[in-house]
Amino acid sequence: MDRLTSRQLYDAVGERMQLRWVAGLRGEGRAIEPGDKTSRRPSQIGYLNIIYPNKVQIIGTEELAYLDSLDSRQRWETIEKIMAYRSIALLVTKDQAIPGDLRDAAEESNTPLWASPKRGHELLTYLQYHLARGLARQITLHGVLMEVNSIGVLITGESGTGKSELALELITRGHRLVADDAPEFTLIAPDVIDGTCPEMLRDLLEVRGLGVLNVREMFGHTAVKPSKYLRLIVHLQPMSQTGADDAMKRLYGDVGYRDVLDVAIPQIVIPVASGRNIAVLAEAAVRSHMLKSKGLDPAQTFVDRQAHQLRRLPPW
Repeated sequence: MDRLTSRQLYDAVGERMQLRWVAGLRGEGRAIEPGDKTSRRPSQIGYLNIIYPNKVQIIGTEELAYLDSLDSRQRWETIEKIMAYRSIALLVTKDQAIPGDLRDAAEESNTPLWASPKRGHELLTYLQYHLARGLARQITLHGVLMEVNSIGVLITGESGTGKSELALELITRGHRLVADDAPEFTLIAPDVIDGTCPEMLRDLLEVRGLGVLNVREMFGHTAVKPSKYLRLIVHLQPMSQTGADDAMKRLYGDVGYRDVLDVAIPQIVIPVASGRNIAVLAEAAVRSHMLKSKGLDPAQTFVDRQAHQLRRLPPW
């Protein structure tokens, strides 16, 4: 997401966190930008900080007690500083009584002021996750995202290589569809990419000759899945373009990596030709990937056996 406004954040978490919008409704358009550099030490959310302000400032019992400890002049100057930082929201915890001067200042400066019965650490933990997810880097890739043998697999390839037909065959074999044509991927951790389906395409699969199919209605609710972490890419490529006679590819397979949001995702290229059962090959590719993830590499085992046998031969 390019930016997250105060209104969007409130609508997303307001019900779960039992928020009430107390003052500053006209500031609903204030936004957090990814990598915001509005302060020397930018932070998306945290407890009230006068020196290095957070974009969402949580005001708990201690923070209100601090304001109460100031004399009238210091208190007003401090509240003015808080409003001048233009945070996207001030959030008062545990349904504490909101001081009138804080409420008035928020209203005058159009600073969203929220209240919640939740404790500070609950709000902090939940909002940290939501903000990180909402502002995470995203990308849309062309292909079909499936859950195959419990792992997320993106099927890619040029137009006409049979991506949708392969997806349909996998669905009939008990695997699940996440998204067809334009799955969206979000970097939710340094090495974790979550794949989801745009709302407009949910449950739908387009197959040449058949048109658009509703997978949920045809195969049942268990045939679709709302999201899945991306762990493997299966790339379909015409046999004539794969260099299938390459000795190393015949031994180890056409295995490499594809960079997605700066994460190296394993990619297996499957040659497509008339008469090949691509669904079986795709399932085998996934199972092979799972074995290699556990440290079991059949090709390397064969090479080691061959080397051992050569060492046993008598010298010439």
